[in-house]
Amino acid sequence: MQFDFQEGDIVKLKKQHPCGAREWEILRIGADFRLQCLGCGHQIMVPRKTIEKNARELHKKP
Repeated sequence: MQFDFQEGDIVKLKKQHPCGAREWEILRIGADFRLQCLGCGHQIMVPRKTIEKNARELHKKP
C-alpha cells in the first residue's frame, strides 16, 4: 500500500513503541524520516524504506 507522506501527518506503525503507542507524527521527510512518538514524545530517525514497509494507517493533518 502506497501512502502520500507529508510533514505533520500521523502514521500508525506495525510495531509499538516501548511506551505502548503505535502512532507517530512525521516531523521531517527525506531519505530518512524524523518521527515523534505521540505517547511519550521520543524522537527517532528511521530510513524511508522502513516506514513505507511498516506503515499501517495514515491520518492527514487538518
